[in-house]
Amino acid sequence: MRISVLVMDGLFDSGLATVLDVLQMANELRGELPHPPPRWELTRVSGSGAVRTASGHVIEAVAVEDAPRPDLLVVPGAGPKQPEPLLDWVASAERGPQREALRQARADGIPLAAACTSTFLLAEAGVLDGLSATTSWWLAPAFRQAYPLVGLEESNMLAHADGVITAGAAMAHLDLALALVRQASPVLAELTARYLVVDDRPTQAGYAIPSHLARTDPTVSAFERWVRQHIDEPLRMADAARAVGASERTLQRAVDRVLGVSPLRFAQTIRLEQATHLLRTTDLPTDAVARRVGYENASTLTTLLRQRLGTTPGRLRTPDTPRP
Repeated sequence: MRISVLVMDGLFDSGLATVLDVLQMANELRGELPHPPPRWELTRVSGSGAVRTASGHVIEAVAVEDAPRPDLLVVPGAGPKQPEPLLDWVASAERGPQREALRQARADGIPLAAACTSTFLLAEAGVLDGLSATTSWWLAPAFRQAYPLVGLEESNMLAHADGVITAGAAMAHLDLALALVRQASPVLAELTARYLVVDDRPTQAGYAIPSHLARTDPTVSAFERWVRQHIDEPLRMADAARAVGASERTLQRAVDRVLGVSPLRFAQTIRLEQATHLLRTTDLPTDAVARRVGYENASTLTTLLRQRLGTTPGRLRTPDTPRP
């Protein structure tokens, strides 16, 4: 399979290296399978020759138009890591050649894959309109507001859509590269993951920091603070709305606009964050942890941890934490 890796100035060194290393490892392990998939042939392409990474390394590349037609175009993360400068960066004239390369690849039916901040570049190019996608968890509010035509699923580590795979924050490059191997051979992907000592990580939810997500809007931020102050009490939306100086409908709209979820679901996120912290750092019985974060019993907490974070209280207990 021919893969073009689109590189540009400001490229994340670890993102590029991870994609290249995983695919190279898969190439080396192919011989262990009775019926191996074809090798991955990698070509670094850019808008205009060599680029300089975020750490100052020079990466040689050929112009997109001079490279053989690929079977897949991969875009590792690049650019600023905070919302406002990132949005300016992906819309800048300097990024014009990359945006055009993405549009042309999409028009030619070439599948695309991108991770972290480069998901913004795909969205800015318009190739994600009408599709599901994910991005770095802390950039989700800005992404949602800037690109309302994209179905954002920021809790997912990976999002598969028609002809496009997107991945979350920086280390999700690993998940993205393994997904590319999995498309050719699930057995080879499993073997590669074992050699690299990589666990399955279907969600970013366990890494997200609710207070960071909330601070982009004053109403949402006030609601987040109120939930934390009343975390061991039943959630009464009327009380919360009154405390933040908004109607229930206004609160609902604000949380949905910024975070894409209901106030109840965001409150659950905050409670699960605190429960996870207590399970990892104290010897409190699970029932006691549940009550401290507003749930009547351990069963409810366990169910939410499994559904939302893909884990259980037992898995969150560190080896040094006494079990109840």
